[in-house]
Formats: sequence, C-alpha cells, structure tokens
Amino acid sequence: MAGRGRNGFEDDDVNPFAGGSVPPASNSRLSPLSHEPAGFYNVDIPMDSTKDKKKEKELQAMEADLNKREKELQRREEAASRAGIVIEEKNWPPLFPMIHHNISNEIPIHLQKMQYLAFSSFLGIAACLFFNIIATTTAWIKGEGVMIWLLAIIYFISGVPGAYVLWYRPLYNAMRTESALKFGWFFLFYMIHIIFCVWSAVSPPFPFKGNSLTGILPAIDVITKSAIVGIFYFVGFGLFCLESLLSIAVIQQVYMYFRGSGKAQEMKQQAARGALSSAF
Repeated sequence: MAGRGRNGFEDDDVNPFAGGSVPPASNSRLSPLSHEPAGFYNVDIPMDSTKDKKKEKELQAMEADLNKREKELQRREEAASRAGIVIEEKNWPPLFPMIHHNISNEIPIHLQKMQYLAFSSFLGIAACLFFNIIATTTAWIKGEGVMIWLLAIIYFISGVPGAYVLWYRPLYNAMRTESALKFGWFFLFYMIHIIFCVWSAVSPPFPFKGNSLTGILPAIDVITKSAIVGIFYFVGFGLFCLESLLSIAVIQQVYMYFRGSGKAQEMKQQAARGALSSAF
C-alpha cells in the first residue's frame, strides 16, 4: 500500500496554527493611536473669574453714575420749566453749532414760509459781506491799499452777528411767541438793515472809506484800473441789489401779517399800558 498522503496541516509553513500562538505582526500598515495626555477631555473652564467680576462692578458703577446725572438734569429742566426759563440747545450750523434754530418745530406752520424767507435774508447779508471781503482782497492785491480790506473784515464780523441779534432773532421770537412788542423791535432794525443794503449797493464815498464796499460807484472806479477787480465789484453790487429786493419782500410780508392779525392794535395797547404804568 502506498504510503499515506501527507497531511496538509503538518506543514509548519502552511498551517497557520502551527507553533502555538500567532506571532505578532512586525510591519503593520495601521499606525498606533497616540496617547492623549490625561485630562484632555476634562478641561475645567472658569465661568465667573475675578476679572469678569471687576468689569461687572465697573459697568454697574458707570450705570449708576449715568442714572444720577440723568435725574439731576431732569430736575433742573423741571425747575427751569416751572420758572418760565426756556433752555435752548445750540444746533446751527450743523458742523459748528453756535445758535439755536428750529423753524419746523418752533414756528407755527402758517408762519414758517415767512420765517424761512427772513432766514434767507439773513444768510444773504452774510454772503454779501463775505464776498465783499473777497472783492476788497483782490483790490488790495492790485494796489488799492490794505485799509479797505480791514474795513471789509470789520463790516463782516460786526454786521453778521449784529443782523442776527438786532432783527433776525427778534423776528424769530415774535413768530414763536406772537409778541407784538418784538415785532416792533424787528421793524425798527430791519428798516436800518434795508437802508444799509441800498447804501452798499450804491457805495458813495461817504461815510465809508474808499472802495471798502462793492457798490456800483466803486465798481466803475476800479474797472478802469483792473478788469478783474472791476468784475468782482460788479458781482458784489449785484449781490447787494438782490439782498435789497429780498429784504423789501420780507418786510412787506411781515407787515401784512402784522396788520392783518391785529398785532398793531395789540402793540398800541401794550405801549399805552406801559406808559401809564411808568407815569404812576
């Protein structure tokens, strides 16, 4: 009988169970996981640190201070209101507030158009006097002398605030409170304003010195010496003419309202009461 066939399981090279346990793999494609440090997933984050508590106390102190200031301001406003004092916040011009001006909220709606027209007149005299400085500057450069330039500066720095205090602000308050006496103050100084505008448009040699105002007479005089200076003076003359016409329109409308609303009779009665009280 032929010898027994060889058992496939006896071959140590083939039998995977030969030699007992399976030898460890020496060249594995999977890299071992790195060991994480202890406590990697158990981080203790403080929710209320000392720094946060300090900031919270500072914010609370600031809030308490703001509330205290707000209550104090409210108390002062109420005291001023009871005493009849009106606190006016400066809001014009927007970039550099110097005066309080709020036609849309403080002037009655049927008087706002008239007040805006008067405001245009105020801006107009400011533009005329400012351009007068430019024109006299060109004349000074062309040899007219520095005196006319200095006088133009004086006209501007005195004329613009003077117009606001003497006639525009009284008209604003008269429109807001409908006071007859304030209307009378406006009429008095606005007439002086109109006379000045007409006088400046002509600019005779007296009482103003030389060519310090851009009227028609100085324009004719300087254009024979320098065409550029003459053009500036003629433009200034045109501005003073427009301001004169606008001012006449303003005083006409204000006077028509003054007479039609009965303010003229009210002013007479107030003047009579004032005369009687001063007499006794």
